Amino acid sequence: MIDAAQWYLAIGGHQVGPLTEAEIRARIETKTVDGATLCWGPGMPQWAPLASVPRFAAHLGLGAAAPPPPPHTPGRRAHDIDFVIHGSEMQFVEVELDPGECAVAEAGTMMYMTSGIGMETVFGAPGGPTQGFMGKLMGAGKRLLTGESLFMTVYENRAPGKHRVAFGAPYPGKILPMDLAALGGELICQKDSFLCAAHGVQIGIAFQKRIGVGLFGGEGFIMQRLQGDGLAFVHAGGHVHALDLEAGETLRVDTGCVVAYQPSVDFDIQFVGGIKTALFGGEGIFFAVLKGPGRIWLQSLPLSRLADRIYTAAPQTGRRKEEGSLLGGLGNLLDGRE
Repeated sequence: MIDAAQWYLAIGGHQVGPLTEAEIRARIETKTVDGATLCWGPGMPQWAPLASVPRFAAHLGLGAAAPPPPPHTPGRRAHDIDFVIHGSEMQFVEVELDPGECAVAEAGTMMYMTSGIGMETVFGAPGGPTQGFMGKLMGAGKRLLTGESLFMTVYENRAPGKHRVAFGAPYPGKILPMDLAALGGELICQKDSFLCAAHGVQIGIAFQKRIGVGLFGGEGFIMQRLQGDGLAFVHAGGHVHALDLEAGETLRVDTGCVVAYQPSVDFDIQFVGGIKTALFGGEGIFFAVLKGPGRIWLQSLPLSRLADRIYTAAPQTGRRKEEGSLLGGLGNLLDGRE
């Protein structure tokens, strides 16, 4: 359990905290959050709007607290799971399952589970509409195209009472809880970002229709497509920044920094311009151009950038690279490495 002084908020698709009550009240007074902002704190079994928490309702100018939301969303097809995200940089998500509820995850991400949880490895991606061997075979083939394993693991609460299972992030960064029902039922994300989800969420692939995006977009022709009305958890490297683009509004981004976006966002590739900038700028030759409307999520530390820094800093490589520039070789000459 968290300390009595610790609270968490869900803002822009990611978790903010720990915060004190005073810090949350200050955010309410400055109108950076409102009554619909989800929070979680001491004694709360699940995330709930600030307006439903008595100690914050008065500061929202609502008088008496609004009634808490129902434990299950009417009409929701996916299992309605509860969760808590622990940690700041190396995070893990703890999912709480009611009897009969299930969560699905990539193989090898499980951190721990309580005694009532049973696990089963399945062929392909569970939760989709396809049935039978051929359907499962096609689902597994799609997962191979995104570089994932042929198998996924289903975790089910097979005991009375609530039980928990936790999944760990593969490298430093943030775990983002994505409520697909609130995001229009679909999300496009980089192919290695999916961590786990409520049973009923469909994990498929999204083909990039433009050849330029496929060849130079950083993620190739194929990305992951998450569909459904349940919770899915996506992992990103470093700090995560969520932006809402208005219709026609564009943003140029490093191709590796795009974590996820709504399907209403147009994704294209643009040449950075200028041979000197392209060769010596250290930012690559192409930008990703995102055009609204829709929400996008950006990461400050793509895995490819982290891996490149580790590789170039390793003693056995015998070389050094300066910010991705071709001038890195000049530094090696000056210090006698070449």
